[in-house]
Amino acid sequence: MALTGNSSVPGPSRFAPGRSRDVICLGRLAVDLYAQQVGARLEDVTSFAKYLGGSSANIAFGCARLGLRAAMLTRVGNDHMGRFLTETLDKEGCDTSHVRVDMDRLTALVLLGLKDRDTFPLIFYRENCADMAVDEHDFDEAFIASSKALLITGTHFSTEQVNRASRRALDYARRNQVRTVLDIDYRPVLWGLTGKADGETRFVANEDVTAHLQRILPLFDLVIGTEEEFRIAGGKSELVDALAMVRAVTPATLVVKRGPLGCQVIDGKVPASLDDVPLQGGVEVEVLNVLGAGDAFASGFLSGWLRDQPLDACAKAANACGALVVSRHGCAPAMPTPAELDYFLSAAAVDPVRMRRPDRDTTLARLHRVTPPRTRHDEVLGFAFDHRNQFFDLAQQTGADESRIATLKGLFVEAVAQTESALGLAGRIGVLIDDRYGQDALNAATGRGWWVGRPVELPGSVPLVFDHGRSIGTTLTSWPISHTVKCLVQFHPDEPIEQRLEQEAQLRALYDATQASGHELLLEVIPPKHAGLPLGPDTVYRALKRLYNIGIYPEWWKLEPMDAAQWRAIDALVAERDPYCRGVVLLGLSAPVEQLTQDFRAAAASATCRGFTVGRTIFHEPSHAWLAGTIGDDELIARVRRTFETLIAAWRTAREAAGAGASSATNRAGTVHEEKAA
Repeated sequence: MALTGNSSVPGPSRFAPGRSRDVICLGRLAVDLYAQQVGARLEDVTSFAKYLGGSSANIAFGCARLGLRAAMLTRVGNDHMGRFLTETLDKEGCDTSHVRVDMDRLTALVLLGLKDRDTFPLIFYRENCADMAVDEHDFDEAFIASSKALLITGTHFSTEQVNRASRRALDYARRNQVRTVLDIDYRPVLWGLTGKADGETRFVANEDVTAHLQRILPLFDLVIGTEEEFRIAGGKSELVDALAMVRAVTPATLVVKRGPLGCQVIDGKVPASLDDVPLQGGVEVEVLNVLGAGDAFASGFLSGWLRDQPLDACAKAANACGALVVSRHGCAPAMPTPAELDYFLSAAAVDPVRMRRPDRDTTLARLHRVTPPRTRHDEVLGFAFDHRNQFFDLAQQTGADESRIATLKGLFVEAVAQTESALGLAGRIGVLIDDRYGQDALNAATGRGWWVGRPVELPGSVPLVFDHGRSIGTTLTSWPISHTVKCLVQFHPDEPIEQRLEQEAQLRALYDATQASGHELLLEVIPPKHAGLPLGPDTVYRALKRLYNIGIYPEWWKLEPMDAAQWRAIDALVAERDPYCRGVVLLGLSAPVEQLTQDFRAAAASATCRGFTVGRTIFHEPSHAWLAGTIGDDELIARVRRTFETLIAAWRTAREAAGAGASSATNRAGTVHEEKAA
């Protein structure tokens, strides 16, 4: 079932035309801290994963991930967590122009546990938090009128201030033909009906809450809720009676979430028995975590509803989104993309038993990793100084204290920063830095928007050995998620079987570790030159093909210079086996600048080569002089910049020439075609 494109329903749209946004979500935006120890009491949890949270924000995030033009309307604190939340929404493509920064309040926080299939303790830290201070002056009528729909969650009617702001937004919406959506999102603790630490309780009957909800229900066109939430909205203990009471005050389409059963959609009169309402069944899956499943359901429903799809199609997408999220850790990052959703529904239709555990499906896991929005790196202009043995040797040769290597690598970061500024290369700079001598340099490079790679191999090891021990997953737990895991492996497809299997086992362990940690992976594949093995023009091609065959799909490859024919073969292999590959970067092998300039010409025509990460060609001579004390810091930086910038110019010249050549060839082909047609 495709979730993109135009309406699948003929006739008039549900929505007013000419709107620049699909949906504005007003409500909670908080940080979720999810327990990483599944099965532990919250008291016994030792570590947490940090995610975007809050019902409205989860829905905005999910809608954006499903391709809708979503916007968030709320507040965050002037703090690190608030910036994390807005940056997360921004990266997903969600409009944050109306996420206000509250200078007097902190961003909200939630702690969540996963004790068992039915027990999910959570604690809301929301005392005087930023998102509950949303004010009617935080937005204007034009903003609300720019959208097809306005979604508000129930929590933002629970206090006088947020109720006033939400009512003002509804007034603007009704005046401007903006369709209105209520996700009841009933949390008794947020209405002051339970103890402050009891966030897990989902239902407490309360006449005041029922009366309050019934005053706002007439203002909505679509109402989404669980059985318990419709019971509080209707004020009746029996679901069908509660729905009848809701219908008495609103003509809205009612979407009743029935958990693993699916959902029911009531678009007219509520029947005497819910058995008379078609049950829109979903894919049955094993539950890991129900927290956030309702938000995923709402995102899926809206992804169809806002595209004018039939209500049964909206329900199908909603059920599938909810099923995927309950099988995963977290909420917002667990939201599916259209590619995942289409694959999941197709696979479940063929083999529903296998898809009871979608978390074990490797294709689905890969789609979840590679199809959400990612920072683009169309060009990587990289300086590699992750070398360890070479710098140790330089220190030995010059008689310098080994501790000076760390200072040297810090100066390299300064040189790269100066190059970035001087040439206007924001978003295109790359560095490779180790943590043995370069931890301070890594810290300085991180957070600048650079592409940062970091090695894990023990230098020179054959078979491959990891620098910090065999448990590579343990190593990655302390790495920033923005760091790309770089591994150099001396790999030949024809090497002795015992050695090849050991190398492949290590690479498989590394690949699995990055899949779990979320880090991107760069494999630098260099066939050994001294092992007595033949080196043919297809050796690198066959090495990469072998790794693809055993199920290893790195985001990046780092390869030696090749001729044009070899690059074409690599391009074809990557296009066939991994269209989501981020690309190839060229290594230097300490070649002189003149040689690399020639190598760039062959690589520049490649469809997959994104640039270079060159090391010794740039750093060797100035590093030797600096460690020997014959030049100072400024001269070191100047020499490094000079070579680095020469390589950048050479790459860009080659790329421009390749582009011009391709354009000329295309034009010539077009001319010949036109002449033949004439």
